[in-house]
Amino acid sequence: STMFLVGLSGGIASGKSTAVAVLRELGCAVIDSDVIAREVVQPHFKAYRQIVHYFGTEILFENGEINREALGNIIFSHPEKRQLLNSITHPEIQKEMLKQILKYFMLGYRYVILDIPLLFETNRLTKFMKYTVLVYCDPPTQLSRLMKRNGLSQAEAEARIASQLPLDEKRKLASHVIDNSGDRESMRQQVLRLHARLEDSLDFLWARLAVGTVVAGLGGLVYLLLRHFIS
Repeated sequence: STMFLVGLSGGIASGKSTAVAVLRELGCAVIDSDVIAREVVQPHFKAYRQIVHYFGTEILFENGEINREALGNIIFSHPEKRQLLNSITHPEIQKEMLKQILKYFMLGYRYVILDIPLLFETNRLTKFMKYTVLVYCDPPTQLSRLMKRNGLSQAEAEARIASQLPLDEKRKLASHVIDNSGDRESMRQQVLRLHARLEDSLDFLWARLAVGTVVAGLGGLVYLLLRHFIS
């Protein structure tokens, strides 16, 4: 059968992690780009050496690991340094993602969900996705959740939200939207419906028809053999 890719994204405090947890419960194959991003900057990896070379040892903890908060503070206020960091890490992240995609392909999964926070901002990977999914919530809810979750002032929370493409803009780019403005159960039901639609995708129509033809042919053969022996 043909496996296809589904890009999943959201915004800060939109509830993407909660939606991903439901998808994992359903047995979906999910590749988390954030987890991979943390792995490829571990000591002794190529990206780690390049980051230390360009950003200096002051971004390191005493044990040699990268202090993500210190590095984040640098790139947050310097867009050119953010671009430099992305040019170092993105190729390594994409290589690892490809390895995991191939693994799920060999295991026979119908589709693989790529959890990519900046899917719509970068826009480089969307062309590889059969579908794109946005976990959305309305702006006031997003602001309130972020302030509560991270203990931020309104100004601090607004600054972090402003650093991303607005959810209302992302919503126009997504082929499917999960509205997480309400309670968890409402969001869960939307994820279940999405999962059912992906499982029933017509991408598998020809594979199903081929299997159905084989099964029907075998059924007919068994019927003829039974008639022969009974008579």
